[in-house]
Amino acid sequence: MFKYGLDQLTVDKVFAIAQGTLQAEITNQTIEIVKNCRTKVETMANGNKAVYGINTGFGPLCDVKITPEETSKLQENLLITHAVGVGNPIDKKLSKIMMICKVHALCQGFSGVRLELIERIIYFIENELLPIVPEQGSVGASGDLAPLAHLFLPLLGEGEFWIEDEIVPAREVLTSNGLKPLQLEAKEGLGLINGTQFILAHTIVGLKKMEYLLDLADVAGAMSLEGFQGSASPFTEALHKIRPFKGNLKVAERIRMLLKDSQNVENHFECERVQDPYSIRCMPQVHGASRNTFYHLNELAEIEMNSVTDNPIVLSETEAISGGNFHGQPLAMALDYASIAASELGNISDRRSYLLLEGKYGLPRLLTSSGGLNSGYMIPQYTTAALVTENKSLCFPPSADSIPTSLGQEDHVSMGSISGRQFNQILGNIEKILAIELMYAAQAMEFRRPNTFSNIIEENFKIIREKVVKLEDDRILKDDIYAMIALVKNESLIVN
Repeated sequence: MFKYGLDQLTVDKVFAIAQGTLQAEITNQTIEIVKNCRTKVETMANGNKAVYGINTGFGPLCDVKITPEETSKLQENLLITHAVGVGNPIDKKLSKIMMICKVHALCQGFSGVRLELIERIIYFIENELLPIVPEQGSVGASGDLAPLAHLFLPLLGEGEFWIEDEIVPAREVLTSNGLKPLQLEAKEGLGLINGTQFILAHTIVGLKKMEYLLDLADVAGAMSLEGFQGSASPFTEALHKIRPFKGNLKVAERIRMLLKDSQNVENHFECERVQDPYSIRCMPQVHGASRNTFYHLNELAEIEMNSVTDNPIVLSETEAISGGNFHGQPLAMALDYASIAASELGNISDRRSYLLLEGKYGLPRLLTSSGGLNSGYMIPQYTTAALVTENKSLCFPPSADSIPTSLGQEDHVSMGSISGRQFNQILGNIEKILAIELMYAAQAMEFRRPNTFSNIIEENFKIIREKVVKLEDDRILKDDIYAMIALVKNESLIVN
């Protein structure tokens, strides 16, 4: 059982809560914390001292005092006016993860919202009532204002929900669930839309996907090495201990595991080649650097998912600090770094695919024994080349840009929402690039029989051949490519 506001979230725990395999609850201790903070907000809302967002306007209107009677309307207007996102709706799981992360932040007792509000969001999570959130419109400072406004409009009976694959007006869904729209009170609109949960949700989803793709890149690389009959010596443990980057050591260890007991490697232990091209022998250094980036982003994401990122932060009955915890820069910069790291997995994969086509060391050109009449596997590498270049274009760092908003009050923004979206676009392309490399590697391995390979590579070869048979004569390869992509997306290939 996970305790909101008290326990520590991780990427795996967020996914487990979202999938329903880990139950999450608000304990009596958390309820007391939330109610205590709410009392502080009510004291300030009814006081004479101006406190940003509690009894004042927002942004450049922070110098306009709001009466207690106007408080509810102020908070409602905040959500309505900020729901200006455009573009396609984000994936349902992103909406759900955003709500999980927001609940955890609100339960830590620095936001000042009512328990009733938190309980309604939890009801949405537990009953698969997932709001429609457009993908574009956040600049990633003052939090993800537009996406979070759309996420929580349904609390007011506005906006829309996903019901299965249909978009349904929120008021209809609330009525069918026996719920009435809530009326926001002091600080609650701010507590809902200030925060980095859009950036964070994209980070969490990206990290989960990248973790598998890092492992799969090692598998694809090892299978390509086997098809190329490369050397295992560049993965010797002693070599990497004298340059002991964590990711490099891990990849070298994994490649050794993936080549263990390979008859194919043993039969070419002392072949005439002195060294292999970099895309084969430098996998620990390249894949490893991407792993090091993954570790860094994961560390920052876990800090962020256990942090309070709204504004102002309520510290006492008389003190609510208007700071900058909502600024997305800590994740934005790391996401841009991770985008480069992910992109490089595709870059080196494409080079390995190209190597297998060149017709060297016993492999036929284009991986076909009957070239000329047949083009073999010539053309899928065009696709990987196109995807690699697309990824390079997506590596421009949005966090390097800033356009002032809110009449200059918000004069430096992170653009982290764009960083998060680009990161996931790149990872989607990596799935396709690795799928094609794996298809090539399996074909190359056919020409190394009767040699056998490690158990894990033999198992993956079998999985691939159940979906894509050996290429003898030219055929339409689209179906083969899509079958391989499905294996990758569904995480059907064995990586450990």
